[in-house]
Amino acid sequence: MYEKTYPDKRFSHTLEFLKKHINTSESILDLGVKNPFSKIMISEGYTIENTTGEDLDEDHSAIINSPAKVVTAFEIFEHLLSPYEVLKSIKCNKLVLSIPLKLWFSSAYRSKTDMLDRHYHEFEYWQLDWLLEKTGWIIKDSQKWTNPVKKIGFRPLLRQVTPRYYIVYAERV
Repeated sequence: MYEKTYPDKRFSHTLEFLKKHINTSESILDLGVKNPFSKIMISEGYTIENTTGEDLDEDHSAIINSPAKVVTAFEIFEHLLSPYEVLKSIKCNKLVLSIPLKLWFSSAYRSKTDMLDRHYHEFEYWQLDWLLEKTGWIIKDSQKWTNPVKKIGFRPLLRQVTPRYYIVYAERV
């Protein structure tokens, strides 16, 4: 449905999933600095506040002090050393998060120029499910999708059929 509006498949799927579970009347704390998807959420009628770039492994104050009814975390948990602590610090009862899945045929992402742009965790879906359960969340819905690339080769072929992204909607127990 959103494929025509947003050229990035990930944004299309994420927006469709968000709309399925979160009403535009619910305020959102989006973990991470403002980004292209934050702008999309605002253009779709959501009221969001982003964290400001603080190290969420060290500083949970934005999460603890937020009056938001929903927390979203799109492709951020893989950058954290301790996503367990972040998940425990969330005070609201609704969570929508997505992660890139670990690919057996590709090593973890690491930027050579940006020391913060690295994946400390590349989860398999069951690992994220377990982490959510252990931190008091119940998964109500989830979805996986592929991320094909326009290249020729064995890895691009595998990307056609191997899920790359995983998104969940969870509620606090």
